[in-house]
Amino acid sequence: MSSEEELSVLFARIGLNEPKIKEVLKNKKVSASLGEIATEAAVPVTDKAISALLHALATLCKGETVAKRALVTKAIVDGRLKTNLQVDAAYKYVKAAPEPSVSEMEAESGVGIEVTPEQVKTEIAAYIAANKADITEKRYKCVPALLGNVKSIPALKWASPSLFKTIIDEQVLALLGPKDERDLVKEKKKKAPANEKKVVKEEPVRSMFTEGFLGDLHKAGENPQMYPALMKEHLKATGGRVYTRFPPEPNGYLHIGHSKAIMVNFGYAKHNDGFCYLRYDDTNPEAEEEQFFRSIKDLVEWLGFEPYKITYSSDYFDELYALAERMITLDKGYICHCTAEQVKAQRGMRADGTLGGARFACPHRDRPTEESLAEFRGMKEGKYNAGEATLRMKQDLTSPSPQMWDLVAYRVLNAVHHRTGDKWKIYPTYDFTHCLVDSFENISHSLCTTEFVLSRESYEWLCDVLKVYRPAQREYGRLNITGTVLSKRKIAKLVAEKHVRGWDDPRLFTLEAIRRRGVPPGAILSFINTLGVTTSTTNIQVVRFESAVRAYLDVTTPRLMMLLDPVPVVFDNLADDYEESVTIPYKLGSPEFGERTLPFTKKIYIDRADYRDEISKDYFRLAPGQSVGLMKVPYTVRVVSVEKNEQGEVTLIHAHYENDEKMKKPKTFIQWIPESAKAKSPVRIAEIRIHKQLFHSENPAAHPDGYLADVNPDSEEVVTTAMVEPAFFTIKANSPLNMSAGNPEFDIKEKTGKPETVRFQALRVGYFCIDKESTEDKLIMNRIVTLKEDSAKN
Repeated sequence: MSSEEELSVLFARIGLNEPKIKEVLKNKKVSASLGEIATEAAVPVTDKAISALLHALATLCKGETVAKRALVTKAIVDGRLKTNLQVDAAYKYVKAAPEPSVSEMEAESGVGIEVTPEQVKTEIAAYIAANKADITEKRYKCVPALLGNVKSIPALKWASPSLFKTIIDEQVLALLGPKDERDLVKEKKKKAPANEKKVVKEEPVRSMFTEGFLGDLHKAGENPQMYPALMKEHLKATGGRVYTRFPPEPNGYLHIGHSKAIMVNFGYAKHNDGFCYLRYDDTNPEAEEEQFFRSIKDLVEWLGFEPYKITYSSDYFDELYALAERMITLDKGYICHCTAEQVKAQRGMRADGTLGGARFACPHRDRPTEESLAEFRGMKEGKYNAGEATLRMKQDLTSPSPQMWDLVAYRVLNAVHHRTGDKWKIYPTYDFTHCLVDSFENISHSLCTTEFVLSRESYEWLCDVLKVYRPAQREYGRLNITGTVLSKRKIAKLVAEKHVRGWDDPRLFTLEAIRRRGVPPGAILSFINTLGVTTSTTNIQVVRFESAVRAYLDVTTPRLMMLLDPVPVVFDNLADDYEESVTIPYKLGSPEFGERTLPFTKKIYIDRADYRDEISKDYFRLAPGQSVGLMKVPYTVRVVSVEKNEQGEVTLIHAHYENDEKMKKPKTFIQWIPESAKAKSPVRIAEIRIHKQLFHSENPAAHPDGYLADVNPDSEEVVTTAMVEPAFFTIKANSPLNMSAGNPEFDIKEKTGKPETVRFQALRVGYFCIDKESTEDKLIMNRIVTLKEDSAKN
């Protein structure tokens, strides 16, 4: 058996980090098997999902030697086996079969069987429909058993387990509606003996910062250095605290994916009592605008984070230029005069535009350092136009990584910079700037998304060549929302062609748009926390995002009565000046929200949907011959007669307030809004904008005629007949209410005076906020989300 040192090397080769290696080595049988499996893998592994499956295989073996196990190992490494279930099935097959074959192993373990999310939805929907009565009776108590039962459905045997819970939650919510008092489990308290002391066990607080990718990160000071003395200087400057940075390019508006980056960088630093810079990567003056700088800062603060310092890459242009000259004098940089096409050919692009050709050096690569230095200074002084000269790094053309094929460090841009004016004719690239500015700012954790994985090698190479402190770049999976577009170029076209109102149109998923729509910042942070942070890209459907927002709003917003299509009701048996005070809590069961008083008057309004001309078996609201209750009004009401227009639409309902009869218990209660000049009721709403998904499909970019052809022309509905009760003005005056969602970490205190912070739940209708275009004379509102998932909204 290999020594622990040898095993550690093998385990690191298949992607295990140091804490995991130490844990595995404690189990001699598993570590022996994993060492053999790592040898069978034959190639380095960087994907954590593959590493986990190899470890799972070793756990199945537990030191036992199985002749054809390598068939399973190779299927894991090349991605044919994707889940623990498949690995388990494949291992059982090769262990039992006298002469195992690849084809039979694949058949036994479901290789190639792709079960789509749509198929999972269909199967689960069928199961729920078949067991509807039982589920309806047991309600949310049946969900854990439901999860186990659907996994045993034969058609779902090879489906990704990660799909089940989300789909079950969505479909159960659609069937049962939100949880209510029926779903609260009251635990019986056991009386402790009189002489027994209570022991309070503190549970560790779980969050995205303590588990997964972030939980496995190194501690400050543990990132390796080629020159150890540099770490001593770094720790002296930082005191051993965590330093991160959020480094956006100020060339566009941030989108939902950036909210994860903001939370990862600022949140990780905050969780570890460290600091996070907001650093603008402003090295391309041709694309940067002041509006983007302002928006980025505003949105970081909106999400509840305060930058340790606000810096700019341009703050360091002088230091970067000095290091570029040093790189040239060390013969690690040279001036290149090749065209873009010539550089592509040097990097292996064939004449037909395909990659994989032979790589070769730039003809200027071996020019004397003195000559390159003089040419670089000439670039700085304006000797060349854009495209005529670049400073390239002299890296390693034999490396398999394209990030080591002599990247460009500086290029000529004859553009005025918003901060440095016309001082510079040349500007550093991201590949040169980012790692060095991280070094200048003593960043301990340079956290970025996985598209920069290959950049880690050039990042570390440049720091080491210039003998500066080397921060640790680590990569996590980005967050994407399906059913929309996040590309700045694509959104710009939507705006230009008037498909949307602007970059902050509530149908988009820029953070400006999400804020305007009325989504609270705490809901976004809570949502990201539930997703966790891994190295895999997280693709989330809009319905799941909206479900998280809905859950947050449910506990943080007051309830008001709103009518989208009001119909007047006059009580013929009441005097013209009749008024009865009715007190209604803003949120039933939550006294902290308070209550309001409404006058019940001779004339009120109800929603058109709450009246029918005829009674039916499953209809319990107002109809001739069927009394109904009005919310919190003591007595029921009944229809006397109705008036209609030429189109047959009800224009007025004559009713009787049954306060002269024995009090009845109605089957249901409906909303109402009084007409009262004294109470300034009703409050008329000029526009309610109900937004649906902007695109028809989950992948607009895949439309054969382009994403614009996938735009849903009915994605915005404007209601002009709505009204709300006058307590709306009380909510408006007191907003933002800043009610707790139950987790202090996500209780973001919003600023006053912002229209989107005026939020409330309109009973039976949805959650709403004021739109920024609203005025004192013209009230405009946006629907944030429905009360439950709307299956027809696409």
